[in-house]
Amino acid sequence: MPHALVATKLRVPRTRPNVLARPRLHEALALGEGHRLTLVSAPAGFGKTTLLGEWMEDRSGGGRSVAWVSLDGSDNDPARFLTYLVGALGDIEGGIGEGVLASLRSPELPPVEAVVGALVNELAGAEREITVVLDDYHMIDSESVHEAVSFLLEHMPENAHLIVLSRTDPPLPLPRLRARDQMTELRAADLRFTTDEATAFLGDVMGLTLSASDVAALEEVTEGWVAALQLAALSMRDREDVSGFVNAFSGSNRHVLDFLAEEVLERQPEDVREFLLHTSVLERMTAPLCDALTGRDDGQDMLEGLDRENLFVVALDDERRWYRYHHLFADFLRGRLVRESPERADELHLLASGWYEDNGHLAEAIRHALSASGSDPDYERAGRLIEGEARQAWGRGEVTTLLGWLEALSEEAKRHRPRLLLEHAMALMWVGRFDDIEPLVREAEQVAGVSGEGSVEGFQPDAGGIHRRYLLGYAAAIRAWRARLRGDWGRAIELARRALDLLPDDPTPRSFAALGLGTAYRDADDLEAASRAFAEAAELGRASGNPYMVLSAMVHHTDLQMARGHLREADDVLREAMRFAAERGAASLPAAGWIPVAMGELLYEWNDLDSAEERLTEGLELAERTGEAGSLVSGYIALSRVEQARGDAEGALETAREAEQLARRSGVSQLIVGAIAQKARLHLARGDLAAAAFEQERMAGVGELPPTAREEERIGMARLLIARGKPDEALRLLDELQGTAEAAERTGDLIGILALRALVLWSRNEKERAVSTLTRALVLAEPEGYVRTFADEGAAMGDLLSEVLDAQQRGRRDIGTPSVPAQYLAKLLAALAREDGAPAADERLPEPPSERELEVLALIAAGRSNQEIAHKLFVSTSTVKTHINNLYRKLDARSRTQALARAREMGLL
Repeated sequence: MPHALVATKLRVPRTRPNVLARPRLHEALALGEGHRLTLVSAPAGFGKTTLLGEWMEDRSGGGRSVAWVSLDGSDNDPARFLTYLVGALGDIEGGIGEGVLASLRSPELPPVEAVVGALVNELAGAEREITVVLDDYHMIDSESVHEAVSFLLEHMPENAHLIVLSRTDPPLPLPRLRARDQMTELRAADLRFTTDEATAFLGDVMGLTLSASDVAALEEVTEGWVAALQLAALSMRDREDVSGFVNAFSGSNRHVLDFLAEEVLERQPEDVREFLLHTSVLERMTAPLCDALTGRDDGQDMLEGLDRENLFVVALDDERRWYRYHHLFADFLRGRLVRESPERADELHLLASGWYEDNGHLAEAIRHALSASGSDPDYERAGRLIEGEARQAWGRGEVTTLLGWLEALSEEAKRHRPRLLLEHAMALMWVGRFDDIEPLVREAEQVAGVSGEGSVEGFQPDAGGIHRRYLLGYAAAIRAWRARLRGDWGRAIELARRALDLLPDDPTPRSFAALGLGTAYRDADDLEAASRAFAEAAELGRASGNPYMVLSAMVHHTDLQMARGHLREADDVLREAMRFAAERGAASLPAAGWIPVAMGELLYEWNDLDSAEERLTEGLELAERTGEAGSLVSGYIALSRVEQARGDAEGALETAREAEQLARRSGVSQLIVGAIAQKARLHLARGDLAAAAFEQERMAGVGELPPTAREEERIGMARLLIARGKPDEALRLLDELQGTAEAAERTGDLIGILALRALVLWSRNEKERAVSTLTRALVLAEPEGYVRTFADEGAAMGDLLSEVLDAQQRGRRDIGTPSVPAQYLAKLLAALAREDGAPAADERLPEPPSERELEVLALIAAGRSNQEIAHKLFVSTSTVKTHINNLYRKLDARSRTQALARAREMGLL
């Protein structure tokens, strides 16, 4: 279990041995297991938690496991909520949610739907039936958490069931679930004690001897409210005139509760009363913590005594080490404490904060420090604790929690520790509140003694020990990311450079700034500068022990190498990244999901479709567990291409649609354009120009984009113009794209642009220019093994490649133009033979040629001798003869001439 989790929040509350059995409610709960949701909704004091705890114990061993989460206000952070949910499930089903948990520890919280979707998949694969209980759900007011629970309900697997306990109806899709008969409801009217239950509770559980009329009177005035009956029973203990008390007992439920609580409190011995008031500030209690607040050493005895006396304490573990007060009783005690001694309440919060800090529970320490506003007006303790815990909160992905702390902290406290102003600004940026960032950054700069972006020459440490250069460097890094996210890459580069100039040698903030600089350079099409920045980010990530940063930088570096056309170097980087992740146990981090996806894309380009599919499937499984949107979208786009290459046009389009849905959920413009571009190309392959044109219009409507993403849109438009019979317009567009790619040295993109440009020239019957243009592309592509860039262009590319082969055979090349190895041309022709025209040929051939036999066939067509073919393919001459004999047999030919004629007839050449 992660160290940040409070174990008692994941325990089913223990019930007392003499708790009243309520079989009618147990039956209703059992019937609810056939539905997706059971909602237990009633005001405080109706015994919701007690009922569920008792029911769970009553049915233990029934084959269904229980994952229990007791919620509180801190769980409004979606990362924290999901971490606890995964932790509860992991306690009952070993290994479940490990990848999800890793994604929640990343700096950027993945989309909630992606995280919950991955969790749903793991739930569905569990061997046992699972009940998830969310207790005190009324503490949740976060829309993101509500969305997560709603998504869970919508996709709940058959072996899982959700129970929600709440004082109010939660904002979940309850009407839809009711309409579909997918929920069971228990409300206050169901939970109220009947007269028989009230009689049994007061007599058997509370040990009172009451007349039937007294029981009926109490049941009537309390309306079966469990807490009120319990308080009444406590007040009647040791009273001689019980009937008189009952007759005097009247008023509304709230008034009844106040009256009885005071009766209970005032009747306690002074030491018990003092203990109750002093420990009331605690959400959870354990003896050493209680002793720290009371200054005594009888905490364990007091807790056990309260438990024995049934005095509104609930044991949270089997060992009876952790307890909590009944919520209503705790509210009453805290109200009394504040009325009697508000200064003492603040002192107790500070004592609790100190104990939690000493015992390593910093989140609880911060919560109590923030609650002690009266005795600590400057929030000095809270500021110090938050500053120390901020980096860990980022690492756990608890951005919302960090933001909540910082927004609760006074402005004066943040000015005293100006780094917190910048942490606040960064947290706001992460949740998309861009307009609130700049005032905080400027205030931090003012504290540093510099306004705007002035000079920091001769800086000195300020009173708080924070160097001005550090503050200004951090401020610049924040502004750089903000500028990039808003599409201003030039400004982002300027600010990121400034951040690296200013930041001290601490590798953590420098790695953040370096990665931001690299992404800004990449968006600006400066690949060389981006490569240097990513290398620095990786080195700094290693120095700071941050594998997430290292893997992120390596993945970005791989993307650069592929854009440059350096496929083999990209392969080397990916293999190094795999080794790094495996050695450091970082294989489940979100950045690690990019590795198999990128490897799959690389293998696809090399036309190893089986291996590509295997790697892509591996990457998608990891991305689904971690919720990393970029890996998911890129993986599905690549998988769509594999399906298209195998002739599954419908499957390819469906996969591309899924990629777009995921991209739109992420909100990342580049991902959206990539998915739409794949759909447009698939529509063109099917000859559906109207659908392709519609997708092009949708791409044009996507907002701010870096040059590479906008280029993808323009290439799609060039393809559409070609299909519409407008080659001149297509050429003008491709000429512009070619110039941009050449200037940026994006050789990978240039190869594809040249191939497409050659096809346009071929369609205009400019054969020599087409051959010359394609030859240039092939010369660039051959050393790196490009295949699919050409094969995906279809039959027309096969004709043009054959023309290149024929031109080289007859020496009809431009003077000075390098030749393309015949073996490479044979490989491309063999790949194309498997594309559009191949199925028909396969149907007409009893046994189609293998890929190696097709390579031999292409070399025969190039006029190569057996010995030359053997040399090109690195095989023996006898092996070549075997391939040729197989070709003769499969093509029903007796000579090379007949084999070539038959192959051309079948569309194999």
